[in-house]
Formats: sequence, C-alpha cells, structure tokens
Amino acid sequence: MAAESEADSNRARVGLVVNPAAGRDVRRLTGGASVVDNYAKRRVAECVLEGLTVAADGIEVTAMPTLTGIAQDAVEASPVAGDAFPVGLLELTLEGSSADTKAAAARFREEADVVVVLGGDGTTRDVALEIGSVPVVAVATGTNTVVPSPVDGTLAGVAAGLVATGVVPTDDVTTQHGTVDAAVRSGRAADRDRLTALASAELSSRSFVGTRALLDPADLRGGVVSRAHPGDVGLSAVAGAVTSEPVAGDDPGGVAVRLADPDEAERTVRAVVAPGILATIGVESWERLAPGDSVSFELPDGVVGADGERELEATDATVELRPLEDGPRLVDVERALEAGAKRSGFDVDATS
Repeated sequence: MAAESEADSNRARVGLVVNPAAGRDVRRLTGGASVVDNYAKRRVAECVLEGLTVAADGIEVTAMPTLTGIAQDAVEASPVAGDAFPVGLLELTLEGSSADTKAAAARFREEADVVVVLGGDGTTRDVALEIGSVPVVAVATGTNTVVPSPVDGTLAGVAAGLVATGVVPTDDVTTQHGTVDAAVRSGRAADRDRLTALASAELSSRSFVGTRALLDPADLRGGVVSRAHPGDVGLSAVAGAVTSEPVAGDDPGGVAVRLADPDEAERTVRAVVAPGILATIGVESWERLAPGDSVSFELPDGVVGADGERELEATDATVELRPLEDGPRLVDVERALEAGAKRSGFDVDATS
C-alpha cells in the first residue's frame, strides 16, 4: 500500500480483489454457463466502489492490480474513486496466476478491515487460504459459484463499508465457512500432497489435470463437501440431493459421498454437476461427518479436485478427506444491510 497521510491513518481499510480468469474457463464452451468478461467484471468493481460511498468519510480502498488491468481500469473509470475516498493499488509483483490472489490476500490479512472478492469458488478459496479472520464479501463473477453470492456489486460495496467502519458489528453479520482438507499418499503427488477445498473436494478417475474443470460426471468417484444443498452446483448438489436435511457452509462437519455407475447403483439422483449440466448420478453411499472426521478413498489412477477444478494427479493413491471449521468469515450482505438500517447506518452523516 502507498504511504498513508496522517488524515487517512484513521480510515477503515477495504481491500478489493478481482480475478481476471474467473468465469472464462472451458465450462463456458462445454456447459451452459454465461461468460463473465473483463468489461463486466470492471463494471461490477465500479459498482462496489460506488456502494462504498455509504461510508465515504471513513474508508480508504486498495485494489489488487492484475495483468489485464481490470482493477486499474475500474479505479480510473469510477467517478467516486479518489474523490469520495482515497483509492490506491496494492504494490505487488504479478505472475498472472492464482499466486497473485494469494499474495494479495496475505497482504490484506495485515492491511485491511474487510475484503471484497469478485470471482468464483476458486478465487474465494485462494483468498480464504491467506486472509485469516478478515471478513470477506464474496461476489459471484466466476464459473462455479457455490460460495460467492450473486449479489449486486453496489450492495456488496455498501455492506463492506458498513462492516469496515464498524457501523454493524462484524460478528452479527458474518459466518465462518467450513473447508475440506485432502491428504494424498501417492508417488506422483509427492511434491504436493495436500490441498484445501472450500465447498467440495472431489475425486475423478480422469488421470490428468488438462483444462482443470471437472466436466464429465461419469469420471466422478465421490468426495467430501462442507455444504450440501440441491440448489448448489457440483458435488455439493449431489450431496444435497441425497441428504435428508441441507447442510449450510457454517454448519459443523460435512458430508461424504461415494458414487457409482448409475446402471449399477442402488440409488440414482439428478443433480447440477456443472453450469448447464444436469446429470444422473449413481450413489453408492453417503454419510454425515463431524468436524475432523475423516474418510478414505482409494484412487488407482485419477485426480483430486477442489471446488470443481482438478488440482492433483495421483496414482495408486489413498486420499483422506476431512471437513474442518477453519474457513473464511463471510459477510452476509442482506444481514449487513438490515443491521445497517437498524443502526441508522443509512442516515446522512451517520457514518461520518
């Protein structure tokens, strides 16, 4: 961050992360999902900045730069940036990969009071790995969007401003989302034998990472989810179709699901496994897991995925999965707005 003036040192600090790759992968071609291009993301970022004017006198904003210039263009195009409140760019060496998001989140962990993230489950996961206890407003602009909310960027900015300035108590409007830890014992995964998923850790029999997207439901062998609802997408939707009660992201534990050929399984369900793909899935078994409970899967040759993306190739592997309660603190935008109204947060000068 740029050096602060004495006048700005008492301002609440808002971080902004925009993932240029979110919402543009191969699932836009093979499924029915729409493309979220860089112009659309820039406009959402501008809306976030507009919403933050609810607390203009009390905040400053720092955006993560990107090689594609989305954040830079949003700051330049926004009529409020630099006028209503100070806006700057994070000083960051860019690689053009998820490492940029993780590096920015690590900085924001020390330098921000709240962070607004524009992306999908993968982007939100990258932020979650480094953000610590800093509240996150996750706005869906990606492909798999089980965790981020499809909320208007302006409303997301308003919520972030209310939380950052303390107009609404953080504990009243945030929940801690769970994660899924995956430990892989395999020769081919020796250099990278662990990963963290936010909504779901999946096993696929397709033995290469390739485009990374988990597209063919016939390849799925099962996995563990931190949340289960038939209205989700991916393995979380499958789990939601078989459980008797939905499992929210902040509910303790998770659900393990083992899949089978639909023609041989005792139970089959229909679930949205990817945007635009409603598939028939064979379910061998499922079980509710308490926090820290682990289940093991044998994977002769395949890939371990996180949140709908292939991550680790493995052969002759044993994969141990367990749900944990160490995920990000997510801001519930609707609750934040309601709390803001109750606390006169929208009255003129109330946040000054």
